Amino acid sequence: MLFRRRQPETLAQRLRGALWPRRSWRRSLRYMQKRVLRLRATPHAVAAGVAAGVFATFTPLIGFHFVMAFVIAYLIGGNIAAAALGCLIGNPLTYPVIWASTYEAGRYVLRAEVPDGHAPESLGSALTHMDITAIWEPYLKPMLVGSVPLGLFFAFVAYALVRIGVQSFQTARSHRAKVGRAGPRSAGMPS
Repeated sequence: MLFRRRQPETLAQRLRGALWPRRSWRRSLRYMQKRVLRLRATPHAVAAGVAAGVFATFTPLIGFHFVMAFVIAYLIGGNIAAAALGCLIGNPLTYPVIWASTYEAGRYVLRAEVPDGHAPESLGSALTHMDITAIWEPYLKPMLVGSVPLGLFFAFVAYALVRIGVQSFQTARSHRAKVGRAGPRSAGMPS
């Protein structure tokens, strides 16, 4: 294989790489920013795709985030690759905050009461036997209801930021291309 490692990674190294960036958080975030900015689509399409991914991430439907983001992006004219990148806002560090905030927002909207204790004794049994009805009312319903306003809010924020960023990046890139094509004479340099 062309790019295989000399020493294969151990399970612990692969797990660490999946949960924590190899270089640094700044470098990883900068890489994702460049990936979004360099997509070849209109600023609206890129921003709508990222917004669709962000909205889908706020729903408690784990495993369906990418599919949901692709469908939403298709319906609103967003870029599918940008939707996948927008889904990356959900990761092991952000999911606890997202889930707690959607749960609390849903409880507030539904005016629901907190279940007694931290978790019902039947939660493990319900998850093992795939009994969704046992966890629907106390947990999933508030999370699903709370995910809509929070997801919409953060999707609109992401749309605005990404659209401004992509528009300015594409304008600067086209200006650099024009200057490069015109040569040194149009840039004010003597020949």
